[in-house]
Amino acid sequence: MDIILYSDDINLLSYWENTLEEKYLVVDELQELTNSLGNIIIINYCAINKNEREMLSLFNKNENLVLVLHRTPDIQVARKILALGAKGYGNALMQEHFILSAIKTMKEGMIWLHPEFTSLLINQIPIQEERDVLFVLDKLSEREKEVALLLKDGDTYKSVAQKLDITPRTVKAHAQSIYTKLFIKDRLALALLLK
Repeated sequence: MDIILYSDDINLLSYWENTLEEKYLVVDELQELTNSLGNIIIINYCAINKNEREMLSLFNKNENLVLVLHRTPDIQVARKILALGAKGYGNALMQEHFILSAIKTMKEGMIWLHPEFTSLLINQIPIQEERDVLFVLDKLSEREKEVALLLKDGDTYKSVAQKLDITPRTVKAHAQSIYTKLFIKDRLALALLLK
């Protein structure tokens, strides 16, 4: 699985190239991506926004994993892009570790969304009855319950760590245990389960 970069903005390409830790290929023409098979494609939104449905359909048809990066990210665009089959969406100039996290997440078969948008989506999920939430939480330790309840409300690992006076690394370890026990993959799935 190769990483292929395409942007109509040379500055974005340069930024992405400096971020990547593994081998990648830069293509000069959007049409070159139509021959890609089973790769990770990182593309800026402006390059496809005029015919996004057609382009994402074409990329997905060839079993590519598409990460769409946008200079001015928008939650509505994120919803649309993910609904069209992209496997990730974020800020084109986000910190390097987010880009690397997106690639790793996509390789693991999951969808990646910038944490800020994940929190926004979590807050838009309708709330369930408290007894249903308590039944699900019975599978967790007391500390895991505390972490789960904060994560379901859209808190970040860092925010949870501050509220519980523990390290973000400990929060991440609790979160992984929660996901395993509840048979889910990420905090968006946790929010869907508990909200």
